[in-house]
Amino acid sequence: MTASLIAELVALGLGAGFLAGLLGIGGGMLMVPILTFILGERGVEPGLAVKMAIATSMATIMFTSLSSVRAHHKRGAVRWDLVKGLAPGILIGGLLAGAGLFALVRGAWLALVFAVFVSFSGWQMLRNKRPAPSRQMPGATGQVGAGAGIGLLSGLVGAGGGFVSVPFMVWCNVPVHLAVATSAALGFPIAVANTLGYVIGGWGMEAALPGGFGYLYLPALALIAAASVTMAPLGARAAHAMNVAQLKKVFATLLFALAAYMLWQGLSAL
Repeated sequence: MTASLIAELVALGLGAGFLAGLLGIGGGMLMVPILTFILGERGVEPGLAVKMAIATSMATIMFTSLSSVRAHHKRGAVRWDLVKGLAPGILIGGLLAGAGLFALVRGAWLALVFAVFVSFSGWQMLRNKRPAPSRQMPGATGQVGAGAGIGLLSGLVGAGGGFVSVPFMVWCNVPVHLAVATSAALGFPIAVANTLGYVIGGWGMEAALPGGFGYLYLPALALIAAASVTMAPLGARAAHAMNVAQLKKVFATLLFALAAYMLWQGLSAL
């Protein structure tokens, strides 16, 4: 690995870790577009670069989520009852995405799916429409179903689920700070299920770069994970210092910018 590649991956890890703690998104929204660019610059075919970025991004979330959720838990912000209710569905959806759909769908279409769902999530946050006061989180069966959807979509776009779970919980009248903290906790089962699926789906693939293992790019995984865990607690601290309106604007602005980049990537690869 060159010094410039190491520097790029460490910087990406620092930024992703901070955002994981700040927004509960696992950092995947930032990592996927930038990793796609980094891999493409090193000769990886565009469609495969998107898939490798998605898989590697998801794998790093196993480490980032543990660091950020620890900081949120200290503040009593994690709704562990919701984590327990959503996690079984997340495991089902994540395995289905990683081991099945991911290998079948073209990288260009995955980039477009990423752009569409991220844009929708940003719009939901930015419009700031108040949910009906009577709306609450669904019961046990509904939470399993919602978790399956979160796990499936997360696996297809390589994000920790915050781009779906945070707007969903806010829509169900969970306060945004608690939704962000709970989303950070959900990042771990999402990452475990999907990473296992990617390993199964990419078994036997020829490495696109030295250090590649199926859809995973192991040098990026190691460097990003090491850097991100140092910054996630700082992001979590910043999240609790910001007011709700500020947090929603930050979340929405980030999502729109990254959605635009991945839309361009997807259209270019068609």
